[in-house]
Amino acid sequence: MSPDPVSRHAAFRDKLGLPFRLLADTDKEVAKKYDVWKEKNRFGVKSMGIERSTFVIGEDGRLQECMYGVRVKGHAEEVLTCVRESD
Repeated sequence: MSPDPVSRHAAFRDKLGLPFRLLADTDKEVAKKYDVWKEKNRFGVKSMGIERSTFVIGEDGRLQECMYGVRVKGHAEEVLTCVRESD
């Protein structure tokens, strides 16, 4: 989920051949509730943006794990381990 428009999500999904819909949070309401809409500082330039994060939500709809500031490399394996351990 990101604040990008639905059309951009659809193009990304189609480009990668993903078999599911991606959620758009264009008003940043969800990002703010999950506390991931943050001020960023890149090369001395401050701007607002999403802190890359993962939330594992159980079958009962409750948060099982919150992972903030994640890095792409190796993260899928970390999430898979978390999901397997929660079974």
